[in-house]
Amino acid sequence: MHEASIMQQVFDLAFEHQSRHPGSCIVRLRLRAGDLAGVIPEALCFAFEAMKPNTPAERAELEIERVPALLHCRACDRDFEPFEFPSACHSCGAWQTEVQRGTELELARIEMESAEM
Repeated sequence: MHEASIMQQVFDLAFEHQSRHPGSCIVRLRLRAGDLAGVIPEALCFAFEAMKPNTPAERAELEIERVPALLHCRACDRDFEPFEFPSACHSCGAWQTEVQRGTELELARIEMESAEM
């Protein structure tokens, strides 16, 4: 499950950020995951829950924002959300499409609060 290695990278980034704010703990992490990113959100959540105990994120929540795929047809110059991938253009049926959105996988937000709270 490559989601565990992805979540380890997310934790590494979050913990490095948290280390610059002594006395704080991580309360929420928000990921943006595109439909074409090749990850399973449920597996990311499972990895998050399994890896967070005894870390600065042990009380944290994980939010995953889904980013729908968007393709652009070079033949008719229209954008469309595909039902599946790869996909022909919904307007003209051409297969000359380019991915505009949906491959994102990023740590979009780290929320922290004082550990004394």
